[in-house]
Amino acid sequence: MPVLKQQLTDDMKAAMKGGDKPRLAIIRLINAAIKQREVDERVEMDDDQVLAILDKMVKQRRDSITQYEQAGRTELADQEQFEIGVIQEYLPAALSEAEIAALVDEAIAASDASGMQAMGKIMGTLKPKLQGRADIGAVSALVKQKLAG
Repeated sequence: MPVLKQQLTDDMKAAMKGGDKPRLAIIRLINAAIKQREVDERVEMDDDQVLAILDKMVKQRRDSITQYEQAGRTELADQEQFEIGVIQEYLPAALSEAEIAALVDEAIAASDASGMQAMGKIMGTLKPKLQGRADIGAVSALVKQKLAG
Protein backbone atom coordinates (compact mmCIF):
# COMPACT_ATOMS: atom_id res chain seq x y z
CA MET A 1 0.00 0.00 0.00
CA PRO A 2 1.36 3.46 -0.86
CA VAL A 3 2.67 5.45 2.09
CA LEU A 4 0.11 8.27 1.87
CA LYS A 5 -2.85 5.91 1.71
CA GLN A 6 -1.53 4.00 4.73
CA GLN A 7 -1.02 7.25 6.63
CA LEU A 8 -4.57 8.34 5.81
CA THR A 9 -5.93 5.00 7.05
CA ASP A 10 -3.92 5.23 10.27
CA ASP A 11 -5.00 8.84 10.86
CA MET A 12 -8.63 7.91 10.20
CA LYS A 13 -8.44 5.21 12.87
CA ALA A 14 -6.80 7.63 15.31
CA ALA A 15 -9.50 10.26 14.65
CA MET A 16 -12.21 7.63 15.27
CA LYS A 17 -10.64 6.54 18.54
CA GLY A 18 -10.02 10.13 19.62
CA GLY A 19 -13.53 11.28 18.75
CA ASP A 20 -12.25 14.03 16.42
CA LYS A 21 -15.32 14.14 14.18
CA PRO A 22 -14.41 17.18 12.03
CA ARG A 23 -10.99 15.73 11.17
CA LEU A 24 -12.49 12.28 10.61
CA ALA A 25 -14.97 13.74 8.11
CA ILE A 26 -12.19 15.36 6.06
CA ILE A 27 -10.07 12.20 6.02
CA ARG A 28 -13.09 10.20 4.90
CA LEU A 29 -13.64 12.74 2.09
CA ILE A 30 -10.04 12.29 0.99
CA ASN A 31 -10.32 8.50 1.08
CA ALA A 32 -13.59 8.66 -0.88
CA ALA A 33 -11.98 10.79 -3.60
CA ILE A 34 -9.06 8.35 -3.86
CA LYS A 35 -11.37 5.32 -3.94
CA GLN A 36 -13.57 6.97 -6.59
CA ARG A 37 -10.58 7.46 -8.90
CA GLU A 38 -9.38 3.91 -8.25
CA VAL A 39 -12.78 2.47 -9.13
CA ASP A 40 -13.24 4.72 -12.18
CA GLU A 41 -9.79 3.99 -13.59
CA ARG A 42 -9.49 0.43 -12.24
CA VAL A 43 -6.01 1.05 -10.84
CA GLU A 44 -4.38 1.35 -7.44
CA MET A 45 -3.31 4.94 -6.80
CA ASP A 46 0.36 5.55 -6.04
CA ASP A 47 1.62 8.45 -3.92
CA ASP A 48 2.04 10.80 -6.90
CA GLN A 49 -1.56 10.23 -7.99
CA VAL A 50 -2.79 10.72 -4.41
CA LEU A 51 -0.84 14.00 -4.26
CA ALA A 52 -2.58 15.13 -7.46
CA ILE A 53 -5.97 14.36 -5.90
CA LEU A 54 -5.05 16.25 -2.70
CA ASP A 55 -3.77 19.20 -4.72
CA LYS A 56 -7.04 19.32 -6.65
CA MET A 57 -9.04 19.19 -3.41
CA VAL A 58 -7.10 22.17 -2.02
CA LYS A 59 -7.67 24.13 -5.23
CA GLN A 60 -11.42 23.40 -5.10
CA ARG A 61 -11.60 24.61 -1.52
CA ARG A 62 -9.69 27.80 -2.31
CA ASP A 63 -12.19 28.52 -5.09
CA SER A 64 -15.05 27.86 -2.65
CA ILE A 65 -13.54 30.20 -0.07
CA THR A 66 -13.45 33.01 -2.63
CA GLN A 67 -17.09 32.44 -3.53
CA TYR A 68 -18.21 32.17 0.10
CA GLU A 69 -16.39 35.37 1.05
CA GLN A 70 -18.00 37.22 -1.86
CA ALA A 71 -21.39 35.99 -0.66
CA GLY A 72 -20.64 37.02 2.95
CA ARG A 73 -20.75 33.43 4.25
CA THR A 74 -17.72 33.54 6.54
CA GLU A 75 -18.74 30.43 8.51
CA LEU A 76 -18.61 28.34 5.32
CA ALA A 77 -15.32 29.95 4.29
CA ASP A 78 -13.89 29.08 7.72
CA GLN A 79 -14.99 25.45 7.30
CA GLU A 80 -13.28 25.28 3.90
CA GLN A 81 -10.11 26.80 5.42
CA PHE A 82 -10.14 24.12 8.14
CA GLU A 83 -10.45 21.43 5.44
CA ILE A 84 -7.50 22.92 3.55
CA GLY A 85 -5.44 22.76 6.75
CA VAL A 86 -6.17 19.05 7.21
CA ILE A 87 -5.53 18.22 3.54
CA GLN A 88 -2.25 20.14 3.51
CA GLU A 89 -0.94 17.94 6.32
CA TYR A 90 -0.61 15.20 3.70
CA LEU A 91 1.04 17.38 1.07
CA PRO A 92 4.81 17.93 0.97
CA ALA A 93 6.18 21.21 2.30
CA ALA A 94 5.41 24.15 0.03
CA LEU A 95 8.24 25.67 -1.96
CA SER A 96 9.28 29.28 -1.41
CA GLU A 97 8.91 31.91 -4.14
CA ALA A 98 12.68 31.83 -4.73
CA GLU A 99 12.72 28.02 -5.11
CA ILE A 100 9.82 28.16 -7.58
CA ALA A 101 11.49 30.95 -9.58
CA ALA A 102 14.74 28.94 -9.70
CA LEU A 103 12.89 25.83 -10.97
CA VAL A 104 11.09 27.92 -13.61
CA ASP A 105 14.37 29.48 -14.78
CA GLU A 106 15.98 26.04 -14.89
CA ALA A 107 13.10 24.60 -16.94
CA ILE A 108 13.17 27.52 -19.39
CA ALA A 109 16.93 27.13 -19.85
CA ALA A 110 16.62 23.36 -20.28
CA SER A 111 13.85 23.67 -22.88
CA ASP A 112 16.15 25.87 -24.99
CA ALA A 113 13.12 27.61 -26.44
CA SER A 114 11.71 31.07 -26.19
CA GLY A 115 8.31 32.59 -26.69
CA MET A 116 4.87 31.40 -25.73
CA GLN A 117 5.09 28.27 -27.95
CA ALA A 118 7.40 26.75 -25.30
CA MET A 119 4.80 27.16 -22.54
CA GLY A 120 3.35 23.63 -22.76
CA LYS A 121 6.74 21.96 -22.80
CA ILE A 122 8.00 23.96 -19.83
CA MET A 123 4.83 23.36 -17.78
CA GLY A 124 5.03 19.65 -18.63
CA THR A 125 8.52 19.60 -17.13
CA LEU A 126 7.58 21.62 -14.06
CA LYS A 127 4.25 20.04 -13.06
CA PRO A 128 5.63 16.72 -11.72
CA LYS A 129 8.26 18.59 -9.67
CA LEU A 130 5.77 21.04 -8.21
CA GLN A 131 2.68 18.84 -7.72
CA GLY A 132 1.35 19.47 -4.23
CA ARG A 133 4.20 21.86 -3.41
CA ALA A 134 3.08 24.98 -5.29
CA ASP A 135 0.01 26.55 -6.86
CA ILE A 136 0.31 25.42 -10.49
CA GLY A 137 -1.80 28.39 -11.65
CA ALA A 138 0.64 30.84 -10.07
CA VAL A 139 3.58 28.95 -11.58
CA SER A 140 1.91 29.12 -14.99
CA ALA A 141 1.54 32.90 -14.64
CA LEU A 142 5.21 33.16 -13.69
CA VAL A 143 6.27 31.12 -16.72
CA LYS A 144 4.13 33.31 -19.01
CA GLN A 145 5.69 36.42 -17.50
CA LYS A 146 9.24 35.13 -18.01
CA LEU A 147 8.55 33.94 -21.56
CA ALA A 148 6.88 37.23 -22.53
CA GLY A 149 9.63 39.47 -21.21
